[in-house]
Amino acid sequence: MPIPSLEPTLDPGALARALSGLHLIDGALVAPAGGRVFDVVNPATGAVIATAADGDAADVDRAVAAARAAQPAWAARPARERGKLLAECGRRLGAHVEELGRLIALETGKALRTESRVEASVLADMFVFFGGLGSELKGETVPFHPDMLTVTVREPLGVVGAIIPWNVPLLLMAMKIAPALVAGNTVVIKSAEEAPLTVLRVCQILADVLPAGVCNILAGDGPGCGAPLVTHPDVKKVTFTGSVETGRIVYKAAADKLIPVTLELGGKSPMIILPDADLDRAVAGAVSGMRFTRQGQSCTASSRIYVHDSLYDAFFERVRERVDALVMGDPLDERTDIGTVISPEQFAKVRDFIEKGRASGATATECSALPTDPALRKGLFLRPVVFTDIGPDAPPAREEIFGPVVCLFRWTDFDAVIEAANDSPYGLAATVWTNDLAKAMEATRRLEAGFVQVNQNLVVQPNLSYGGVKTSGLGKEATLESMLEHFTHKKTIIFNMT
Repeated sequence: MPIPSLEPTLDPGALARALSGLHLIDGALVAPAGGRVFDVVNPATGAVIATAADGDAADVDRAVAAARAAQPAWAARPARERGKLLAECGRRLGAHVEELGRLIALETGKALRTESRVEASVLADMFVFFGGLGSELKGETVPFHPDMLTVTVREPLGVVGAIIPWNVPLLLMAMKIAPALVAGNTVVIKSAEEAPLTVLRVCQILADVLPAGVCNILAGDGPGCGAPLVTHPDVKKVTFTGSVETGRIVYKAAADKLIPVTLELGGKSPMIILPDADLDRAVAGAVSGMRFTRQGQSCTASSRIYVHDSLYDAFFERVRERVDALVMGDPLDERTDIGTVISPEQFAKVRDFIEKGRASGATATECSALPTDPALRKGLFLRPVVFTDIGPDAPPAREEIFGPVVCLFRWTDFDAVIEAANDSPYGLAATVWTNDLAKAMEATRRLEAGFVQVNQNLVVQPNLSYGGVKTSGLGKEATLESMLEHFTHKKTIIFNMT
């Protein structure tokens, strides 16, 4: 089987075929132990573009064994040397941004210009950021007793199992493995079935810089590949992004082994617009915050928007106009703003939520326009929907849809809108839009969310602590603190030489 060249390529189809049916274990691209593969489908056309290795417990055993064997030597390297290697990985990935952007657009249906190229850039930056934190893996001197030298040191956990989703697989993989690697751990990644190719290509690039076995990646489904990874006795930490239901399964399995976990499990993020808000700025924030250019497939999507009654009608009309102007089409076309939903199953799920919203009596306004290109007639394109006159207990208002569906609510009482925003099992993100500093500070204090912004709706960035409360998960990511708290343990050492 020919090994895909490490030279950047702008032909995503050829690269997808070259990566077909492979894991990366112990520094080499290898076929799955059982020989099974599954199809990878372009959601914009319905065409099969490649196959992916269908990993099982035997593949997990091979990958974990390679990671375990490589971990002592990797941990023994000075932390700054590990950091320099991670920074070099970031530099290499930076040279592949266009290639990776095109490949992720092909396999996920996310538009190249508005989403995929941006994600590939942030991926490279995340490795550079964490590479620079190697020097921060330091302990403390403790004033325990004047006749004793008492210090603490940070030590890696061992083999880390990382399970990543399909919506932003490059960014979320980097947020997990870059800090784990700098801290001296080795990793085994389980990719999402819907998006296995681009992350495999990233790991091939990493393997050209890192020692064999330090970074390994498997493709496969949850029961066949993910579960054996979580329960493997040599995996000492699990970091997972996905649904609440699967997160609970992962948490219970990790609890049986008494190992630490990090969980990012989604959200139903509120956006509150006060009467003094800059309307144009809030409208732009709603369109970007709802992640319409990602088809709403985002944990932090502002899918519940609470607009003060005095601004509601104007806000709705301007949002409708802005979303109508977004171009839906071929994800690889530079003119495209909105691509496709990821899979037929997700497409059907989102459509079902829209129908449930209509059945509840809400008004569903469809925006933008479906592409007319005959080559895209089988694509999973879905018009964004803005619900108005919707009740707070209607399914689209309560549940995470992971699609281009947003619910608008009127409000007049500040205390009531804060209560409504918090009336959710989720607590990942929230935004507040106002020029009143006192109200902004009060709202940010009272909102039950782990990631709160005022007058902006940024996506996750390096050095911004990211993670939720309630059923949105456990732990934070993307910072120095996440590296120290989630990927090392603290050892206390006492010298008594008297």
